[in-house]
Amino acid sequence: MESETALKFDIVAESDVGCVRTNNEDSFGYDLAARIFVVCDGMGGLAAGETASATAVKELVEHFAQETAAEAPLEKRLQQSILRANQQVYRMAQANEELRGMGTTLVSACVEGRRIVIGNVGDSRAYFLRNGVCAQITNDHSFVGEQVRSGSMNEEEAEASPYRSIITRAVGTSETVEPDIFEGAIENGDILLLTTDGLTRYADGKSIAAVILGSANLHEACLSLIGIAKRQGAVDNVTCLLVQFLEEDAAQMTTEPAEGEVAASQ
Repeated sequence: MESETALKFDIVAESDVGCVRTNNEDSFGYDLAARIFVVCDGMGGLAAGETASATAVKELVEHFAQETAAEAPLEKRLQQSILRANQQVYRMAQANEELRGMGTTLVSACVEGRRIVIGNVGDSRAYFLRNGVCAQITNDHSFVGEQVRSGSMNEEEAEASPYRSIITRAVGTSETVEPDIFEGAIENGDILLLTTDGLTRYADGKSIAAVILGSANLHEACLSLIGIAKRQGAVDNVTCLLVQFLEEDAAQMTTEPAEGEVAASQ
């Protein structure tokens, strides 16, 4: 049986404008002391999309970090942080005509000991790689995603659908939002991927696993994943955030940041 001591983690995140867009509406952020990670994909055009994603990242990370000492369950703290991000993006949109209608997808993960909780809104995804198998954790809040889950459309039809970019749930487009929440246990060597649809429209779990397992380190894996999209035209921005969970003496992929580091980027 594995030790119940908390695992260390290594993290790398990269965002690329892609091959078509001139601006990057994706954002990512994390706080290592609070053990919170988030990726967002903004929508609303130009400054609005960038503002929505950057605001959601900032609000979620800051609110979650402030609540780390609270006695509320991990799931509740993440849910409340997503709701806080939604409120702030919505308020900004209502207050500024130029930002009206902006919103963002959001996928986030937080860790406590060997427990992980993942929350999402929209079609940015979380994947978990364990023992060579990469499993999609989140469900897309999109028109084609709902059609596939209901049996009205298969995966091949969804991939070819002209409606694949239609989002059915987003942060900031209404006064409240309902995130999906997932929880699980972490084992030594597990790898978490948070990513936008700029990658997942070009790569499935099997190809994601092949890239990560074939890379020398997390940074190489992150750049290689972005490369998959760019080699196929990358019509959208592409963002990948990778976290590997390690025991103290594990000699595996390492790109170790300083404990307590806080990062945010577009």
